[in-house]
Amino acid sequence: MKIRIKGNSLRYRLTKSEVSTLAEQGIIQEKTEFPGNTLTYAIKASQSDELTADFQQSTITLNIPQNILKQWAGTDQVGIEKHMPLRDGGSFFLLLEKDFKCIDVDADEDQSDFFENPHLAC
Repeated sequence: MKIRIKGNSLRYRLTKSEVSTLAEQGIIQEKTEFPGNTLTYAIKASQSDELTADFQQSTITLNIPQNILKQWAGTDQVGIEKHMPLRDGGSFFLLLEKDFKCIDVDADEDQSDFFENPHLAC
């Protein structure tokens, strides 16, 4: 699972096995160890009707409605996005997407568990 945080946006990218685990178990999480602290990032299935996120006790959690999760995991749908309103009138952009194989053939990362990139199709 990869996360990207930039300004008021949060993006999660999942491999095939991570999407399957999330759909089956309703939760997936990873940790990054820092000297003196740990950042946990997770995705949890929820009973709500929209995508939300929160940050509590050094944990970033993306909450995804169970029905939307099942649909997304079982189809070719690439991503789910939502602009979450903030108290000051602004918004926080959330994006959950499937991780595709890179077009760049020189990529050093093991991509065997990534989704097929539709731009690589012949």
